[in-house]
Formats: sequence, C-alpha cells, structure tokens
Amino acid sequence: MSSSRFIIKSLSSSVPVARSIISTNSRVTAGVAFPIRRGYRGDTGDAIKKLSEDEEALLKIALPRSQEIFRKHIEIPVNDIATRQKRLIYRAKQRGWLEVDLLLGTWASQNVTKLQEGEELDQFEDFVNMETIDIYNIITLRLDVPDEMKRDGNGVVERIQEWARSHPLGKADPDTYEAVKTEHKLI
Repeated sequence: MSSSRFIIKSLSSSVPVARSIISTNSRVTAGVAFPIRRGYRGDTGDAIKKLSEDEEALLKIALPRSQEIFRKHIEIPVNDIATRQKRLIYRAKQRGWLEVDLLLGTWASQNVTKLQEGEELDQFEDFVNMETIDIYNIITLRLDVPDEMKRDGNGVVERIQEWARSHPLGKADPDTYEAVKTEHKLI
C-alpha cells in the first residue's frame, strides 16, 4: 500500500472532518462533518444539535428578513447612473498604487460625472477593468492606447492621457500631492 493511500485511509477512518475533505462528494453537511457547537460546555458532553421552540420561531422571522437584506446588498442597480458613477470613481481611487490612485482617481472625481451615460461611461469602465500596471503605463504614455479603446483622439482614455500630461501631479511636488489627495478624499 502506498504511503498516500495509507494516510488517506487512516484519516478517513479516524477524523470526521477529514472524511468530508477526502470524500469525492462535493457537499459538506455541517451536522455530519462538523458537529454543531453552540457554545462552550467544557467537558459536560456533546453539544445540543436541536433548536428550541423559541429559537425556531425566531429563525422563521429572522431568516426571510436576512435573505431580503442580503439580496439588496448584492443586487447591482442597472439603471441607477449615480450609483454606477460612484462605484467607478471609487474603483479609480482605490487601485493600490499611489501613482495610479492619484492620477486616475483625481481625473475620475473631476470628470466621471460629466461623462455621457452610454459610450463614454462604458469606455471608462473598460479602462478601469484593466490591470493597474497597464493603466499606469497607458496614462504615463509608456504604452499606447489599446486599439479597441482608441477613438480618433477624443476617447476617454486619450482625454485621461492629455489631462495627465498637463496636470501638475506629473511634476512630483509633495505639497501638490497632499493637496490633491485631501481635496479628492484620497486620504
């Protein structure tokens, strides 16, 4: 018997958690693989696995409410332009690179609300969906604008490049960085 088969066989026969991990069944049943422990009871024995009547009644009230709240939180409004603009501005400000956060985030907070709802907002969203390193290289003119984003010099990405070329953020003045970050709520 190979060592890996021996380990799997010994684990699957001794530990209920391992049995659920090793099994080929993709479902894990909480009551079987992981015993429900509703509170520390020391060495007094097994945990109680059944809810009381009061707990069942509360669960019947709370579960639909929690599912409704969860549904609202994960639902993305399709026709709400203001929410879409706010999300794009946030994503532009929170890239993880200071340089991109400053350049793209500042441009976004100044200009996203002015973009036309259809094509221009879609162009900006496509740009924000790119990798951060590619965004940085395109803004700083190290890479050319991708062909699918070119719009005869008047596309959103070309305007971002032009803005970055003429903006004082490119001059590396620490006071200007701090003022811009404070003004656009980047710190």
